[in-house]
Amino acid sequence: MTDHKFGMVALIGPPNAGKSTLMNRFLGQKVAIVSPRPQTTRNRISGILSTDTEQVVFLDTPGIHRLRGRMNRYLLDSAWNALAGCDLVVVMLDAALYASKLHLFDKEIAPLVKPVSESGRPVLVAVNKADRLKDKPALLPVLQKASETWPDAEIFPISAIKGQGADALLKAIVERIPQGPPMYPDDQISTVPLRFMAAETIREKLFYSLQQELPYGTAVEIEQWEEDAQAGRVHVGAVIYTSKKNHKGMIIGKQGANLKEVGTRARKELNEMLGMKVHLDLWVKVRSGWTEDPGFLRAMGLGE
Repeated sequence: MTDHKFGMVALIGPPNAGKSTLMNRFLGQKVAIVSPRPQTTRNRISGILSTDTEQVVFLDTPGIHRLRGRMNRYLLDSAWNALAGCDLVVVMLDAALYASKLHLFDKEIAPLVKPVSESGRPVLVAVNKADRLKDKPALLPVLQKASETWPDAEIFPISAIKGQGADALLKAIVERIPQGPPMYPDDQISTVPLRFMAAETIREKLFYSLQQELPYGTAVEIEQWEEDAQAGRVHVGAVIYTSKKNHKGMIIGKQGANLKEVGTRARKELNEMLGMKVHLDLWVKVRSGWTEDPGFLRAMGLGE
């Protein structure tokens, strides 16, 4: 397979730039959870795109930020580790944000510039959410800033959610990855286990159901997974951890309404993902200080 290409591509950028949405767009199905809130991705998630002529492994990384705390350090480590193992870097920027607040560009991009440069990898820049700009000339200062920051990079205005410009970006990615045989079966779309994807699905539904900042103090762990392949069903038991006692009631909701809604939405998506009937049980437990607990964070797949 001398003409076959294989490459690892790191998707790097500030929180809420649309990295997960872009990866899901390339794969044609959902692998990483998405939400309108920043810092949704906590683990480095790999999505695999396979064709007859190439296999691209996308590394969807947590957003680069300056927040403190043990969990946030682990998030940054995960992103930087992706740089070390990739063949190409795609830097993602939020065009809609910087078009209206250009002064934020330098502040948010500063932590990225040196590590990306020192990685020695080729760089492409995806200026995402361009579809949100009604005043198209407002995009020009953002493109100029990106060009000045990465003068050797090709820059692509795109809309990950609508697909605009995504094909051109993917073509450029494939052109730049090295030749090599595929590393994964052509029907494998991710390197993460089903249990992890199930936990992430539940966590995503929490993001959408809780309008406050609660989701950042929550974690989901799958405690039970009993699969009956012959009957086409699986029993999943998951624990939602929250860091504060007063948040438990908010997650559960009045007479359990919110938890029931989260379970219904998650179960529907899991049915489609697993191709079998899912019975889902959810519990909510308080675990104070879990974001600073190294053992718990490792159990959640962080800090490894």
